[in-house]
Amino acid sequence: MKLTCLQENLDRGLNIVSRAVATRPTLPITQNILLTTDKGRLKLAATNLEIAISCWIGAKVEAEGAITLPANLLGDFIHSMPQDTVSIKLLPAGKIVELKCTRFEGRIHGVDAKDFPPIPEVGEGLNTRIDVEALRQAISRVVITAATKDSRPVLTGVSAKFNGDTLTLAGADGYRLSIHSVPLAEAIKEDVEVIIPAKTLRELNSLLSNVKEPVQVTINAGKSQILFRSKDLEVVSQLIVGSFPDYIKLVPEGFKSKVTIGVDEFRRAVKAAWVFASEGKGIIRMVITPGEDILPGKVMVSSSSEQVGGDDGEVDAVVEGGGRIAFDGKFLNQLLGVIDDSQLVMEIKGESSPGLFLLPADDAYKHVIMPTFIQW
Repeated sequence: MKLTCLQENLDRGLNIVSRAVATRPTLPITQNILLTTDKGRLKLAATNLEIAISCWIGAKVEAEGAITLPANLLGDFIHSMPQDTVSIKLLPAGKIVELKCTRFEGRIHGVDAKDFPPIPEVGEGLNTRIDVEALRQAISRVVITAATKDSRPVLTGVSAKFNGDTLTLAGADGYRLSIHSVPLAEAIKEDVEVIIPAKTLRELNSLLSNVKEPVQVTINAGKSQILFRSKDLEVVSQLIVGSFPDYIKLVPEGFKSKVTIGVDEFRRAVKAAWVFASEGKGIIRMVITPGEDILPGKVMVSSSSEQVGGDDGEVDAVVEGGGRIAFDGKFLNQLLGVIDDSQLVMEIKGESSPGLFLLPADDAYKHVIMPTFIQW
C-alpha cells in the first residue's frame, strides 16, 4: 500500500468516520479505522457493530493495499500535520504504516485489515432517493422527541414509513410526539416501515451538512439494515426490531383554544422564562387571552423558582378562545430550536390535555407535548 493525499482531505475524512469508532468495544479492533485503496481513491471506514461509516477521499495510488490503524492516534497525528501532501506507505517489515508530511514523519503500528469486521453490504430490498435538505429538516424536527433511555428500545428509534412517494418520520418518548413527512425523489412499489436508531439519524444529519446531491436510501429485504449513500459517503446502520406505537391515535383532534404566534417573539419569551424555570422544576406556564375589538390576543409566558425569582413575558398573538396550560420548558425550547418558520400554531383543549403545535406554512409537521400538572 502506497499513496499520497492532501492533509486537509484526510483530516476531514478521519473526523467523519471517527463518529462510528467504538468507545466501549467488545471487539478491540473496532477502535481502529480501516484504510484501503479503492478504484484510485482512499477509503476510510469505521464501525461499532451498530453503525458503520465509510467515506472516500481523492488520492494518488501507487500500490494497492489495506490496513487498520488506531483511530485516536491516527486522527491526532494527522490533525497536527501542516496542510500539505501526506504520504502513506505500508512498510514490508510488518503491519507498520509510515506517514510523511513535509518535514514530519511518523510510524504507526496497525492490525491486519482481514481482522476488521466486514462493512455490511445492503443490496436487495427498498431503494429510493430523498432530497438532502428535506431529509435533514425532517430528522432535526423528529429526533428531539426520541427517548434517550432504553426502558422501551423501540422509542429510542424513529419510525420511518415509506409509502408510495412519501417518507414519514415519527419520534415519541411518552411525553412528546413529532411527525414529519417528506417527498421521495423516487416512488417505491411496496410500502415499508422500519425503526431507525435516533442516534444513527443524529450522526447522519451532521454528516450530510456538506452534501448537495439527493441521498440514496436502501433497506435490505430482511428489514434489519439501512444504508444512506451519497457520492463520497456511506452510512450503514442496524435497525431496531419491534413495533412502534400507533402514533396517529395520539394526535389531538379539535381544540378549545387556538393560538397563532410569531416564532421569534415566542422563542424569546420562552428563553427568558427558562432562565428561572431551569432553576426550579423546569415548568413554563402560559395564560392565553383572546383579543378585544381591535386589540390583539395575548399569551402570557411565565415561570418561577422559590430560590431565585420569576419572570412574566407577554406576546401578541391571534387567539381563538382562551385558557391556560403549562409545559416542561425543555420541551418548548427544543421545539422552538428546530423551527425556522415565522409563525407557529398551538391548539389546546384544556390545561390537562396535550398541546398540538403546527406550522401554518408546512402541514407536513405535527408536534405534540403532554402538559405539566400544576397548582395555578
